[in-house]
Amino acid sequence: MNFVIFESLPVLAIYIGISLVILLSCEIGFQLGNKYRNEQDKEAMSSLGPMVSGLLGMLAFVLALTFSMTTTHHSARKQSVLDEANAIGTAYLRSDLLDKKYGHKIKKLLIEYVDIRVKAVDDIRIKGLSKTDIDALLTRSVTIQQLLWAEGSSAAINNTSLNTTLMIEALNSVIEMHEKRVTAGLRNRIPTSVWFAVFGICILAMITVGTHIGFSGKRRLVAVIPLSMAFSSLIVLAVDLNRPEKGTIMVGQQAMINLQNKMQLEQR
Repeated sequence: MNFVIFESLPVLAIYIGISLVILLSCEIGFQLGNKYRNEQDKEAMSSLGPMVSGLLGMLAFVLALTFSMTTTHHSARKQSVLDEANAIGTAYLRSDLLDKKYGHKIKKLLIEYVDIRVKAVDDIRIKGLSKTDIDALLTRSVTIQQLLWAEGSSAAINNTSLNTTLMIEALNSVIEMHEKRVTAGLRNRIPTSVWFAVFGICILAMITVGTHIGFSGKRRLVAVIPLSMAFSSLIVLAVDLNRPEKGTIMVGQQAMINLQNKMQLEQR
């Protein structure tokens, strides 16, 4: 489960929305502080200071945790692209070790498999495919895997040798990498509970900051606006890293594209 709205809105809209929420929270706090301000209560300002520091520190901790999760997922996505390209490339080369009737079919299936993988990512980013369209592409990938396995197992049954064993291992790696990449690219997301914690603590911290300012009786827009912009930038960056298909920070597909080009050159 994840905040679906973050998957569709542009980055600028998310940034503006978060900035407005932070500024509104500060204004609510300011109104509360200004309303209950008591000039005779000299200790009010000093007592609020540690609360503001504590909440801002808690917010920093939650943001650091969120960034750690998003960067880990981002690194996993990059690695999965490289690992899958290597696995497919190895299987493609090892197909030459089989009888031509099996090796030729496996090569054709692997070429189609790579084309589907590259096209799927491009279509998701450019066209914004629906879940149904994505599932259809994944289903076709699984179908090709089954056809690859049928050819590889037939070659192994008809001629059990070191070559067929190496081919089966390569096909196993291709099939395993499919699930790893799908999991890393489509399913690994920041849990909704973490987003609730980030926004909840952020709102509470900004209300407390506003209350602290309200007790002084003067708005500190010169400080509040840059503060809201800074926190909004950090949160938006985490949001952007969390949606690899539509964000501005995307995982490069160059390894798969290079493999696709090599296969196409060999077939000419």
